[in-house]
Amino acid sequence: MKEVIVYSQPECPPCEIVKLFLKEHSIPFKEKNIKIDSKAKKELINHYKAFSTPVTIIDGEAVIGFDLEKISSLLNIK
Repeated sequence: MKEVIVYSQPECPPCEIVKLFLKEHSIPFKEKNIKIDSKAKKELINHYKAFSTPVTIIDGEAVIGFDLEKISSLLNIK
């Protein structure tokens, strides 16, 4: 099983859609809320060079923004 991390924040509709998509496909994931977790926010900016959410990490590869097609491809979801 691939490791999946979703960087999100409250009141982010694309974040909710990504999480719902993963749940619908029974993909376990860890959520990091950048509004309450300052370490996660620093990781997002410094390591992934991203300044907005959602950012989905799949086995170390970052999908920056709302891109269900790329997420599906990396997770081999048809």
